[in-house]
Order: sequence, then structure tokens, then C-alpha cells
Amino acid sequence: MMYRILKRENLNDTVTRLDVYAPYIAKKALAGQFVIVRANERGERIPLTIAACDRKNGAVSIIFQVVGATTMELNEKQEGDSVADFVGPLGTPTQLDGLKKVAVVGGGVGCAIALPVARALKERGAEVTSIAGFRNRELVILEDEFREVSSRFIMMTDDGSYGEQGNVCMPLNRLLEAGERFDEVITIGPLVMMKFVAKTTEPYHIKTVASMNPIMIDGTGMCGCCRVSVGGEMKFACIDGPDFDAHLIDFDEAMKRSKTYAPFEAQAREKHCNLYKKERN
Repeated sequence: MMYRILKRENLNDTVTRLDVYAPYIAKKALAGQFVIVRANERGERIPLTIAACDRKNGAVSIIFQVVGATTMELNEKQEGDSVADFVGPLGTPTQLDGLKKVAVVGGGVGCAIALPVARALKERGAEVTSIAGFRNRELVILEDEFREVSSRFIMMTDDGSYGEQGNVCMPLNRLLEAGERFDEVITIGPLVMMKFVAKTTEPYHIKTVASMNPIMIDGTGMCGCCRVSVGGEMKFACIDGPDFDAHLIDFDEAMKRSKTYAPFEAQAREKHCNLYKKERN
């Protein structure tokens, strides 16, 4: 089965949203789950979190940043084209039961993963404080959607070109110092950002959950590529996660492992760019 692209949208110069016709996945998927995608039959498998589902029309939305060869291939897809594989929903849904007051902290393209969590919380009647961080104004995505599902929304940019200047930990720390307390803080974004969100909440003993999206191959726990150390134990992000207690994650190990295939990824990206140039010429 080929999975047809129903809609394509460029959210900014480097981030793209695709709505893919996958009715069985759309029917079952919950916030926090992901799919394994292959752009073509010879392509590599990559995990992408489900950003939204249209159960009525059978559409599943994925949002990705164009950083490597596979996301370059995906980014070349247009409406009416298809992707070879679209497998899911995978992973354990984000646990939201009993949460009444939550801070959702997203960074960069991680905000695409944070949004369905914030939306699901609102649908359950929770009070949601959303904090979104980007490098600059040009990279901001999904602002209107976050404002719609949040009781309070705080925008941060590194350079101060939009919202407040600084990182996402600054407003979170300000709120906590002022006596604000949350049932839980959920953070999704770059590993280093999630590490410091966890350090910010730890002194206040506030449960903090981080969404881990390491290298994955099969998405079923068979290959072991997505190993994550949590509380001294080895976990597989694809079946045990992707959500884990952020205070127990070995972020330094995760960051080191994330760079393992950097030379290969750079080579694949360069090869894809050269092939694209030849085709254009």
C-alpha cells in the first residue's frame, strides 16, 4: 500500500507539514505516538511523531525539519505523491490521566510533538501553560495552534526577535520561583533543552517527562538502536517510551549516542544533494 499525501504545507524555510492518507493509523493514534516512515522503497526508516489526526478523513499529519538525506527526500514530495511506508501508531501514548495543571515546554520542531499533547490535555479540561522556544522569529511554527489550546502561552526566541529573549527554562524557572506548581511538566525538543528543563524542575520535586526520539530502525524493540538509560536501566524508546521520567534519563549518554552516525548522515546528505543537482541539470 502506498500512502498518498493529501496536503503539503511549508511552516517555515526548513520545516514541512505533510498530511498523509492512513485511515487505520488515524483511527487509533493517540497523543505522543509516532510512525516509522520511508520516503521510497530504498530509503531509510525514520521515526516521526504524529502531529495530528483527522479521523473523519483518514489523514495523519507529520511535521519534520529538513536536516538529512531522508527528510530532503520527504520534502521533495508534493500533494498527490506517496510515501512507501507509513507504519504505526507506535510507542506508548503520553499518560495524561489525572493531570489538572500542566506545563508543556517545546523547543524548535519539537513543538510539533508538544502541540498534540497540549491539545489532548485541554480536551480533558486541564489548565495548560505552554512555553515554546525558537532560535529566531523566522523559525516560529504553530503559534496560533498553541494559543488556541493553552490557558497561558509564552513565546521565547534566543535572539529576542519575537516574544521574550532567552531560553525556555527562564520563564519556567520564573514561574516556579513565584510559587507556581504543576502536576507535571512535559518537555519535548533538543536533548540539551530537555536536560536543563529537568534540572530546572528537579529542586521543586515536580514530575517531569521528556519525549525521547533517538535513532530507530524497526520501531518494535527488535533492533535495539533506540536504547536509552533511565534510572540506570536500559530502555527502548520505541516500545518503553518515547516518554520517560526526565529526572532519571542519562541525557549526556543520549547526546553522545545521537552523534554516532553524524559522519554517515553528512555523507548521505551530500550524496543526495549531488544527485539532486545532476537531475536538475
